[in-house]
Amino acid sequence: MQAITIDSIDGKPGKPGQVYYPLSIKKLPIPRPQGTELLIKLTAAALNHRDLFLRQHLYPGVSFDVPLLADGVGIVISAGPEVKEPQSWIQRRVVLNPGTGWLDSEEGPEAPTGYAIMGGTKFNSKGTLQEYVTIDVGEVEEAPAHLTDVEAAALPLTGLTAWRALVTKAGAKNSSKGAAILITGIGGGVALMALRFAVARGVHVVVTSSSEEKLSWLLGWGRRGA
Repeated sequence: MQAITIDSIDGKPGKPGQVYYPLSIKKLPIPRPQGTELLIKLTAAALNHRDLFLRQHLYPGVSFDVPLLADGVGIVISAGPEVKEPQSWIQRRVVLNPGTGWLDSEEGPEAPTGYAIMGGTKFNSKGTLQEYVTIDVGEVEEAPAHLTDVEAAALPLTGLTAWRALVTKAGAKNSSKGAAILITGIGGGVALMALRFAVARGVHVVVTSSSEEKLSWLLGWGRRGA
C-alpha cells in the first residue's frame, strides 16, 4: 500500500517556522489487525491546521516515518481475532477517532499519558494519509448515513477540539443549561462546532465576527447575540 509522510531535508530536522518539509510517498505492507483491531480501507481523509504546523516543524513530536493526517473515513475489511462479532463489522463504513486514550469521559482523556492524536508524530504510530490502517474497534464509530465520506472525514478532530474547549476545559457547570459563553471569530470549523454543542446543551451563546453576513446567518443556529 502507499502512505504519505513528511521528509527531512538533508537528513536533518529543520528549524521551527523556517522549514517546510516536502512530502514523501512510501510503499508499506498492508497491516494485519491484531487483538481487537479492525483493518480499514480508507476512502477519505481530511487536513487540519496541525498538518501544516507539522510541515513547518511547529508541532511537538514531528516524525518522518508516521503517515500524516488524523481524520479519516473508511470501510472495514477485516477484524482481529479478539473482536466480538467480527462479521458485523465487515463492510461497515466508519469514522475514525482521530486519536487514542480518550473514550467517553467528559473530564478528559482516561489514559495516564493523555490523548495522542494520529498523524505525523512519534506519539501515535497511526495516520490516515495511507490506503489502509488498523485501529482498535473502540476507536471507530459508524459513519452517519446522510454524510458523504469527505463530509464525515472533516468532522472528528474539529469536533473534538471544540468539545475539549467547551466542556473539558470550561467544565460541565460552565457549559450546561443556564450558562453563557462568548465565541469569538465565529465562522471557522471549531467555532461553528462549539456553537452547535453549546446550543444543544442549552447554553446562552454570544458570538463575534467582522462579517454581518455570518452573524445574520448564524441567528438560525441559536446564537443569542453578537
